Amino acid sequence: MAPVARFRSVVLDCPDPHALARFYARVVGGTPEEEYPDWVVLRVPDGPWLSFQRVPELTPPRWPRSDRDAQQFHLDLDGGATWEEMDAAHKKVLALGARPLDLEDREKKDFMVYADPAGHPFCLCRVERP
Repeated sequence: MAPVARFRSVVLDCPDPHALARFYARVVGGTPEEEYPDWVVLRVPDGPWLSFQRVPELTPPRWPRSDRDAQQFHLDLDGGATWEEMDAAHKKVLALGARPLDLEDREKKDFMVYADPAGHPFCLCRVERP
């Protein structure tokens, strides 16, 4: 069956779309481009776009929760194939303003969970390569 549409973008609500786009540009690459005063697009190299929409009264999701304040989704990012690469990525995202949410049992889980500066959860995942 042919698809109805092609995947284009993930949109994150945030109080400051320019600041959050700059954060993710430093994490995944690309250059933020303002399309409208309250809308910024980050065209990620070799990936879908990330778009950022101004929502002044945003209530960030909580990690982990299962009630109404639960996360709606999170981003999984390739943090490297080795723990040395993961440790380097960990230090860099913290320096950029990420906040750790769950760093326990990383070797067993192969991921670490953070919040971006607006509070959205994202994971750095260890991805083994052939």
